[in-house]
Amino acid sequence: MAETLENTFKRPVFAVLIGRLREPRRFIQVLAGPRQTGKTTVARQVLADFSMPSHYATADEPLLRDREWLSHEWEIARGKAVGRGGVFVLDEAQKIPGWSETVKRLWDEDAVSGCPLRVVLLGSSSLLVRHGTEESLAGRFERIPVTHWSLAEMQAAFGWDADRYVYYGGYPGAVSLIGDRERWARYVLDSIIEPSISRDIQLMARVEKPALLRQLFHLACDYSGQVLSYQKMLGQLRDAGNTDVLAGYLRLLEGAGMAAGLERFSGSRVRQRGSIPKLQVLNTAAMTATSAGNFEAVRGDPDRWGRLVESAVGAHLLNAARTGPFEVFYWREGKSEVDFVIRRGKATVAIEVKGGLKAGRLSGLTAFAREHKPVRTLVVGGGGIPLEEFLLAPPAGWFG
Repeated sequence: MAETLENTFKRPVFAVLIGRLREPRRFIQVLAGPRQTGKTTVARQVLADFSMPSHYATADEPLLRDREWLSHEWEIARGKAVGRGGVFVLDEAQKIPGWSETVKRLWDEDAVSGCPLRVVLLGSSSLLVRHGTEESLAGRFERIPVTHWSLAEMQAAFGWDADRYVYYGGYPGAVSLIGDRERWARYVLDSIIEPSISRDIQLMARVEKPALLRQLFHLACDYSGQVLSYQKMLGQLRDAGNTDVLAGYLRLLEGAGMAAGLERFSGSRVRQRGSIPKLQVLNTAAMTATSAGNFEAVRGDPDRWGRLVESAVGAHLLNAARTGPFEVFYWREGKSEVDFVIRRGKATVAIEVKGGLKAGRLSGLTAFAREHKPVRTLVVGGGGIPLEEFLLAPPAGWFG
């Protein structure tokens, strides 16, 4: 049942992609996002609903795919596009050596000849696609981010409530396994997390210390929602090298949609770049799959549940920021702290999360409001905005 719902439910990105393909041929459309977020499903749904002829090809096959194979598949798509136009979808393009140069050549040939072929590229992470597009396809593509599934989507597709979403995260392909917690965790670890670390990231960038990259991800899961200096990270990681290496690896994890290091908000971009990061997963399934405790045990532990709730809020904000015009930070001055600050232009919204044992005064919000004059201060949980209501609302709407 879960698989059927996953394949029939249409995410908002469906409307974005089909709308652009209905326009005159202008740009290559790049669907980029983490593993198991439904990029291929969205593309196939669009092709099924689109009136033009189409051709789908994937480089995610055991046999080696090369430039000659890519040119051959493109030629098939050209043949179908004669007359009224067509669509060519290339999945996992980055796995073809030298793919971006070949795509550039073929796209430019079509522009010169007037071939009305629209092209869609799918990639396992934004960084994988960026590695090629920014070098060779400048001015020829538009990026359509595909993020982890939101609570609104999991609720519409599977009927989930906020508690289930906080614990199991937003992986639709794993929904049918949640009745067996250990099987669900192994699927998340073996089919999503490990391939992202060992294959996707290392296809994009040279990783001198793969074991360190893996350790850093698990550290981010263990400390999600906590401010942790790079020096303290060095003390907990084996063969960690230096802070520059850790900062670089954290950026790779963020590009792959796995974990991030939030910068401290100060109102000054120069100061923010050197700030101590606040670790944050982009899908709470990473936290629960990599640690012990079933849903009931974690839900009944106020401290662990509070950390999960705060991380769910942070993941909600970061994923929305990939498609919306705002940035996400945390704030700390002395003993005053605010969990999250979102900024759009010069406007800011301060957000404090109250869950589990975390309760009490809101001195951090008061101090932030006094210093930075946000357009709004929000409390999530603890008598403020109910968690489910907050997770269902688009964050950009809080700017008013």
